[in-house]
Amino acid sequence: MPELPDVVVYVESLQRRLLGCTLERIRLLNPFVLRTALPPIEAAVGKHVIDVRRMGKRIVLGLEDSFFLVIHLMIAGRLRWIAREAKLPARISLAAFDFPNGVLVFTEAGSKRRASLHLVRGADALQAFDMGGIEVLDSSLDAFAGRLALRNHTLKRALTDPQLFSGIGNAYSDEILHRARLSPIALTKKLSPAEVERLYVAVRDVLGEWTERLRQEAGDNFPEKVTAFRPQMAVHGRFGQPCPVCSAPIQRIVCAENETDYCARCQTSGTILADRALSRLLKASWPRSIDELG
Repeated sequence: MPELPDVVVYVESLQRRLLGCTLERIRLLNPFVLRTALPPIEAAVGKHVIDVRRMGKRIVLGLEDSFFLVIHLMIAGRLRWIAREAKLPARISLAAFDFPNGVLVFTEAGSKRRASLHLVRGADALQAFDMGGIEVLDSSLDAFAGRLALRNHTLKRALTDPQLFSGIGNAYSDEILHRARLSPIALTKKLSPAEVERLYVAVRDVLGEWTERLRQEAGDNFPEKVTAFRPQMAVHGRFGQPCPVCSAPIQRIVCAENETDYCARCQTSGTILADRALSRLLKASWPRSIDELG
């Protein structure tokens, strides 16, 4: 799922292309992507784009007369910018928004249709999409610590809870926890003040660094390679590969469709965390520490 750094770069690219432009046509290629009936989607046609913003992991196109198009990419949704005469990507296109200078295409790979489009009118209707999480890059250490203390979650769950923190998902939470040298299953209310501060610094550093990295990668072009798995990442998506800090093999926990990647030596004092499926299968053979793997 595109997270804060990816969505920020999407928004910046859209601002350069869409602000002041007229939305000339909307083509719904998959009717299920539109999750609202009123106002009708045709009401957005002919309106000028006056704002493009990020709301958590959502992208909001603000139009004249207080209309808002809200795009949620979910896991496999992506945006593309193509020339007006170009063909739409076959099979994966959900919707196309025609502007005088190009076409914004909303796509989704795979067969599961989770990505969504809403058209709402008015600030109150838009506010319903705000999950309440704070923007860590704009928050103080005290505000961050206060959010962590609201619920006694594991750090992985807390960082990815949109009601606590805005824009952080599976990939960057792994990177943040590795940078902070903290276990993904450590409980929020058991952190020391020093650990809270370390986590706060890591969140800001990782999100800031990756936003700038992706910004430079895209340049003036529209972002094309939006993915949760990047070779420059420290742990996420790197199961079995060496940790860039200590060279120990990266470990993982798999639960449903979510994967947590971590370094046992850097984050859990050498302990290999139990994977619900594999640890039950292997039982006594399940390795308890990173040293047993060697």
